[in-house]
Amino acid sequence: MAQLIKSKKACTVNPLKMSQPIGGALAFMGMRGAMPLLHGSQGCTSFGLVLFVRHFREAIPLQTTAMSEVATVLGGFENVEQAVLNIVEKTKPELIGICSTGVTEVKGDDLKGFVQQIRTRHPELGGVEIVPCATPDFAGAFQDGWAKAVTAMIEEMVVSPEPAIRDPRRINVLPVCHVTPGDIDELRALFEDFGLVPTFLPDLSGSLDGHIPEDFTPTTLGGTGPEEVRAMALAGWTLAIGEQMRGAAEALEARAGVPFRLFQRLTGLAPCDELMAFLSQISGKPVPVRYRRQRGQLVDAMLDAHFHIGGRKLAIGAEPDLLFALVSALGEVGGEVACAVTTTTSAILAQVPCEEVLLGDLEDLEAGAKGADILITHSHGRQASARLHIPHFRIGIPMFDTLGAAHLVTVGYRGTRDLLFAVGNMVMHHHQSHAPGPEDWRDAWPEPSATSHQTVQELVP
Repeated sequence: MAQLIKSKKACTVNPLKMSQPIGGALAFMGMRGAMPLLHGSQGCTSFGLVLFVRHFREAIPLQTTAMSEVATVLGGFENVEQAVLNIVEKTKPELIGICSTGVTEVKGDDLKGFVQQIRTRHPELGGVEIVPCATPDFAGAFQDGWAKAVTAMIEEMVVSPEPAIRDPRRINVLPVCHVTPGDIDELRALFEDFGLVPTFLPDLSGSLDGHIPEDFTPTTLGGTGPEEVRAMALAGWTLAIGEQMRGAAEALEARAGVPFRLFQRLTGLAPCDELMAFLSQISGKPVPVRYRRQRGQLVDAMLDAHFHIGGRKLAIGAEPDLLFALVSALGEVGGEVACAVTTTTSAILAQVPCEEVLLGDLEDLEAGAKGADILITHSHGRQASARLHIPHFRIGIPMFDTLGAAHLVTVGYRGTRDLLFAVGNMVMHHHQSHAPGPEDWRDAWPEPSATSHQTVQELVP
């Protein structure tokens, strides 16, 4: 449906995307007792650390191999070995996730080979899971790093059970990178209401949901443990959420024979209906009454929201799977895409319901958003929103100027309903904020006056 257009600019002016190592590190933060380790310079880690601290407003475990110019030229084995030994000695982790960066990938460091050498030289590390993951900065984007880290954990920890005795009540859930801890809590409650026992890989709801721990720990606070990952081989089904998780689901099926069902999005009426039908099928239970009621509320919300979102022009900048979910859900209530910009290539982009998707940056999004009614992207789009005098709906990572980013819910009937209300309210408030005139009654959607532009306030859901 959509044609992918690549920007012809010589360089990125105002970045929309984030790098693969950062996406991989976030995936490892959804594991219990984990310490993500970036194999690169200290600067690579510092940028990621600041980004996550500002977004989640929590202490973030993240270490570096601190590669210098000389170490980069000679090879980084000694740095990786020393970093692993120091982490094990000082933090006692259950899992160390190592993500490569651009500089070490250009040098050609073999992370998998490094880990094998370290295990041979230090058999005392046998109780610690060490998962290497190739995530060069110069290719792909945030969601690619997340997907590679999840796939690497499956390939390192899941083994084929002999004989395979599966528990039909157990399901594996591979969430897309833009799900929040609040989204995972919403999905967990849904699965458990069908009598199913879900294992999320990764599970950010236990580690980055903003709770106060009883004791300090230098590693992640919670999440999925290594023994739970190994037990994923015995589950009845795998649910992959987002096209980016297809590779991880296929890897799990290849290693343990667990069949999978891919849901390209869980935001919107039709995909939620498909999920309910699937859960009812594999659990043998009818859809609980509460979700029938929530479905009715979503249908009513779509009816209400289409009066305010219908015909409005949307400028959206996001990772491919998030872009597909937003364009599809808002398009179902009449929203029109004025500009769609994404970060990396993906098979899902061909299915985005608009004419074209631009592979570009925030400068491209700002240029395409002229004349739009709302700008939808992460917090780095706030200056473009101010210059264009249109409201800015924040979604994705980072959201450093908004409280409660980790608890935003956009999946399921209830999450979709809240998303439509938030976007509809923002558009409604923006058009009501202009100074009223005597002829305004003639037009339900008057254009904001020049003076009102000076007093427009950024509205945050």
